[in-house]
Amino acid sequence: MRPVPISNPPNPWAATEIEYVEGAPEVKLEVFEDQTRQILARNDSPDVGFTYSVNPYRGCFHACAYCYARPGHEYLSLGAGTDFDRKIIVKLKAAELLRAAFRKKSWHRETVVFSGVTDCYQPLEASYRLTRACLEVCVEHANPAAIITKSALVERDVDVLGALARVASAFVTVSIPFWDPERARAIEPYVPTPARRLRVIETLAKAGVEVGVNVAPIIPGLNDQDIPKILAAARDAGATRAGCVLVRLPGPVKQVFEQRLRGALPLVADRVLHRIRETRGGRLYDSRFGKRGRGEGEYADTIRTLFEKTAARLGYQRGMEMIEQGEEGASADIKYVQDDGEPAVAQRKARERPQAQLTLGFEAAGRDDGGPPAAKVRA
Repeated sequence: MRPVPISNPPNPWAATEIEYVEGAPEVKLEVFEDQTRQILARNDSPDVGFTYSVNPYRGCFHACAYCYARPGHEYLSLGAGTDFDRKIIVKLKAAELLRAAFRKKSWHRETVVFSGVTDCYQPLEASYRLTRACLEVCVEHANPAAIITKSALVERDVDVLGALARVASAFVTVSIPFWDPERARAIEPYVPTPARRLRVIETLAKAGVEVGVNVAPIIPGLNDQDIPKILAAARDAGATRAGCVLVRLPGPVKQVFEQRLRGALPLVADRVLHRIRETRGGRLYDSRFGKRGRGEGEYADTIRTLFEKTAARLGYQRGMEMIEQGEEGASADIKYVQDDGEPAVAQRKARERPQAQLTLGFEAAGRDDGGPPAAKVRA
């Protein structure tokens, strides 16, 4: 692991703040156990096409600068920067808790998404095998599941995914936001290369597992030009559906992202930040439901048009477009949106959605900040 000095944005929930005068110490990987008593997270966001998700891990070793889940670590008295990357919480009883949830009479075999927050196949999964154990529970109970990941480790579980597809349904979405491996490494440093993720799509497709590609997040001015290449390569590899979500930078994520961008790609940093603001009404983030995943304005419309026309030309199945599937679909799903610059408030209408939307980007529990911790954490 490449040494990284500790760097966290100020935590608004902390009573004290640490400032290193002569250089911050190097961060080390620490693993904590989560004693949660429930594993199913229920989503109430109108921007998201699923209700239930399972998150075996909190924090993520992938260290993607744009990860919208970073603020959730602040509720644990940790930081949203390197703490999120190297202080990982694991839910050791995830499979046991999922089995108990499925055995309840009130459960009706709804699709469960892995994961709603951080990558369920991040490196720790290789040894903890929590995601695999949960998928085995899905097979036992013939409960459909959908997965979104950037990791090649998902290939390990082709056998379980195949078994689940036979008794219920299984769908995997591989996230590939960059075509250029150098830019990918700069922004998402511990994720397999784009070429390696394309091979994941090919492996899953050849094994008979339905697989899609998520060109997300799109960072205006940095990777929007990659959309046609990624969609074409993923289609050739066997992807049948495609999704696209604009970058979201809630709370401290803005600081983490800008710091990484200026440090790793200084020549394009100002242009990228300008383009993001251009799609966010002059700000780096817009929390409004119906807008946060797609942006607005001419540049955002150009990105959406490029994606939709390319996906149509390549023969991708419809139903996995931008988060809200168009302005009409978004407005029909939102009863009330607060449009005054403050955090959005909305209620989700109860209606069926296409299963294809399960592979899109999502928020945890319908919150921009990742939501409060679900359980006590101990070392």
